[in-house]
Amino acid sequence: MQVKLFLLLASTIIIVLMFPRGETLEKEVMVGTIWIEDDLIANINFPILKKPETYRIELERARLKVLPIFVKSSNLETQQTDSLKSFTSYLTSYIDTAKANNRNLPPVFFKNQTLGVFQTLREAETGNGGFVPSQYTLLMNYSSEVLKSLFAKGVLSLNFSQIERDSIFVQDGNIQEAKLKSGLIPSDNITEEVRKAFKKLELPEDVAEAFTEYLTHFAVPNLIYSPELTQQQVEIEQNKVSKFSGLVAANERIVAKHERITPDIKLKIDSYKAAKGDSLGLNETIMQFTGKFLHVFSLLVLLSIHLYVFRKKIFADNLKLSIFAILLTVISFITNQINSLNINDSAYLLIFVPAVSMLLTIMFDSRVGFYNTVIVSLICGGLRGNDYTFAVMNIVASSLAVYTVRDIKNRTQIFRSFGFILLGYVVSIIFFKFEALASWSEIWIELAFASTNALISPVLTYGLLIIFERFFKVTTDLTLLELSNFDRPLLRELARTAPGTFNHSITVGTLAESAAEAVEGNPLLARVGAYYHDIGKTRSPYYYVENQMTVKNLHEDITPLESVKIILDHVQYGELLAKENNLPAEVIDFIPTHHGTSLISYFYDKAVKEQGAGNVNQEDFRYKGKKPYSKETAILMLADSCESATRSIENPTPEKIENMVNALIDKKIQDNQLNESPLTFSDIDKIKKTFVQILIGQRHRRIKYPQQEQMETQR
Repeated sequence: MQVKLFLLLASTIIIVLMFPRGETLEKEVMVGTIWIEDDLIANINFPILKKPETYRIELERARLKVLPIFVKSSNLETQQTDSLKSFTSYLTSYIDTAKANNRNLPPVFFKNQTLGVFQTLREAETGNGGFVPSQYTLLMNYSSEVLKSLFAKGVLSLNFSQIERDSIFVQDGNIQEAKLKSGLIPSDNITEEVRKAFKKLELPEDVAEAFTEYLTHFAVPNLIYSPELTQQQVEIEQNKVSKFSGLVAANERIVAKHERITPDIKLKIDSYKAAKGDSLGLNETIMQFTGKFLHVFSLLVLLSIHLYVFRKKIFADNLKLSIFAILLTVISFITNQINSLNINDSAYLLIFVPAVSMLLTIMFDSRVGFYNTVIVSLICGGLRGNDYTFAVMNIVASSLAVYTVRDIKNRTQIFRSFGFILLGYVVSIIFFKFEALASWSEIWIELAFASTNALISPVLTYGLLIIFERFFKVTTDLTLLELSNFDRPLLRELARTAPGTFNHSITVGTLAESAAEAVEGNPLLARVGAYYHDIGKTRSPYYYVENQMTVKNLHEDITPLESVKIILDHVQYGELLAKENNLPAEVIDFIPTHHGTSLISYFYDKAVKEQGAGNVNQEDFRYKGKKPYSKETAILMLADSCESATRSIENPTPEKIENMVNALIDKKIQDNQLNESPLTFSDIDKIKKTFVQILIGQRHRRIKYPQQEQMETQR
């Protein structure tokens, strides 16, 4: 536990030290000079003040963005329409009275010729004592309709030249609606709009002008410009304009060493001084370090808890835990270096988080790879000033990389990840850049860097995997697949010197693989362990019954104790061969555990018959290996004994095979050979069913060929 705690604390401290650190500012800087100090890193969030001229221009832009607000006066429309009707009635009555009294019409507020036109039209309508509607009444009614149409279209209280924008806001009660000013009537164009309406009727010019003058007195603006409301909206928009040109996040670089001070950099430095002051106190420094430490420590503790709860074998192995520590610190170092490089802003895409994810997935499993992906992305995001975009992009791309190697069958499959890593980056780059309204040129640059990452990550994974397998003794599925090749030296030698044992091992491998799959073990590990469990029989192969097809049983000429020593030797010699040939520890463990401490009953019973029970020490006839400690090693023990025993059944039937399997497995349980393995009774039942099904298929009776007996005895 001390080693685990050391790895946790050491990793945390090393990563924290890679975080950008805060600086003090003790002197003024001038534009054009060179910054000769170390990189200036902000240790607090602070806003960058805009230049006064820039801020003034942006305020003016905000003002110009506001559309002038005109209030629609519905009351005015009603009032003017009613006034037109009332005055028309008054004027008609006035004309009729003047005619009856035979007197001239005094000017009201029209020109004399206008009144004359009205009087002429009215007299024509009432001539001969009749009151048949003619031009006078029809035109007066038409005037009312024209007035309504003008109000419906909208009459502005300003001229077009007084409105800077192409559109305005029309406020009707609580509702504001944007309208193009070209579709409205400016105040200086009212008369012309009225004249157009009467010209459509093709009236005599004097009549058209008379009614134009008459109606113009009532066609007043119904869209009244409101400087108060417009100014309020201007203030709202200008309040949205920030006094700051951006935000410098904690741990973000303000100016790099040997970088020339530009106006923008000076503005950042001045803003930093204004926000923070000239120096950091001791308490602030301690507080900042503590925050960073707890930040990283909490993430690493979460990873540790995951391994402790769900991957106890990994958590128990300090060498494997050191792999996590190394990868985390290395990727943090790369992030730190990329942050310090004075190159394209998109260089952060050269932080190869997908390579770490693929390595851990291949070395352990996809769940470990995915969980570690999240932790690594968050830590590297923190190193980049809590860069959320960076974290999400790498979680997306690296997660796809994890799933491409979760069931890896050969090393070249690693390169299939290129397309999926690129896909993850492309998707995330597009949605983040679209959100930010970035230019296409910026997007293409990021995609180019992402393509580089997608290409290099599989290459790094391929190269680093070999290093981790060799130096940290990590057994991956790729290692096991390579060991399952029958051209491997040990298996080739086994097939040559002990063919019966070789065939037995292959059959046991089939049984073990199927049973491991049934109980959610590692089928590949179980199969490879079965292939190598009896490699010790390459020495003295003919002392084992499966290789005695052409020779007599050599044990008939020696004592039971001598026979046992030879049998026990295949375990010890097998371990020695495995270590000499650098087999992984996980595979070597199948050799001493496949017999555990079982009794070699055949020779024990023979010794008892020859010497008597009191003269035979049972411990001399037991294997000296350790008991199975995992599902896979326990399955191999059971598969080995069941495969051998069922071969000796004469005229095998499904019932005989099932009884034999049940009896052999129960005997192992009674002999306490499985009490250190994690197998449950439920697992045992599944294993029995799997063994029986496969062995029945292998041992079923076959129909004899014609003349088979003759063929069997023919020389």
